[in-house]
Amino acid sequence: MKTLMAAVTVGLLGMGSSTALAADWPTKPVTLVSAWTPGGANDIIARSLAKDFNEEWGQSVIVENRPGASGTIGTAHVARSAPDGYTLTLGSLPSYSTAELLYDTLSYDPKKDFTPISMVAIVPNLLVVNQDLPVNSVKELIEYAKKNPGKLSFSSVGNGSSSHLAGELFNRLAQVETIHIPYKGTAPAMIDLVGGRVTFAFENMPALLPMIEDKKLKALAVTSKERSPLLPEVPTMIEAGLADFEMGAWYGLFGPAGMRPAVVEKINGSVRKSLDSPEMNTRLKALGANVIGSTPAQAEEFLLNDIQKWTAVLKAAPQP
Repeated sequence: MKTLMAAVTVGLLGMGSSTALAADWPTKPVTLVSAWTPGGANDIIARSLAKDFNEEWGQSVIVENRPGASGTIGTAHVARSAPDGYTLTLGSLPSYSTAELLYDTLSYDPKKDFTPISMVAIVPNLLVVNQDLPVNSVKELIEYAKKNPGKLSFSSVGNGSSSHLAGELFNRLAQVETIHIPYKGTAPAMIDLVGGRVTFAFENMPALLPMIEDKKLKALAVTSKERSPLLPEVPTMIEAGLADFEMGAWYGLFGPAGMRPAVVEKINGSVRKSLDSPEMNTRLKALGANVIGSTPAQAEEFLLNDIQKWTAVLKAAPQP
């Protein structure tokens, strides 16, 4: 009995120590890795979170850009970091949901090597076509694609990107055959779309709005569940007849595997507080983003479901 009581006492002391350490955390600067180049949505959201964290925690939160290989370089760096909460990352779809399918030598396991902390936001994609293409709706695009099998093409900003996955999901759900043309960025992809060298694209909304306003591109549908307040007249893909078409470029906060639960909960609370602020909501709405703050368990469930979803889509897609 004495042995049991001693074990319980030690356990309770350990729990108290962990809680105390979490209360004191952080005691030094925190690094928030953005695995993408400065200026993009991932970088903008990461810097917005860092600003709020810095004010709440009283410690510097430094955004470190480690771009390359569809986000896998920066993501691998975080996976190898100490699980003490001082190295975090704003993860996104390509480096988590599809990386294992696209890279034979991936140095991390998206399902095992990270601690999910919170989902943050989803930026929906917008289906756009060249202004001269004789279609004005998703239904007409599907009919046009079926009449011209293998002749239509869609651009993306790279294999495994949300723009690539949306195109493959469109092929699968609409039962059409169109060709994927990957580019090294949004700008060259949109130049070729406007010029008619590719037929359509699913891209993040902010990059497309100026070209839609200038009538260089036609917006047919948005990939979110609800219509976007930025383009309220544009229907969703679900409204357009593809019932299971809902997706976007998601962003979530992760740390290395093995982080202390008390620290995770503290960071999660800070994420939620940031997402509830009017200033952060204004920043996210400017990106066309939908806020999706969550618990750590919900973030893990979201990730596992997303990996399963895109594994099925990419395995069914034509291989280059």
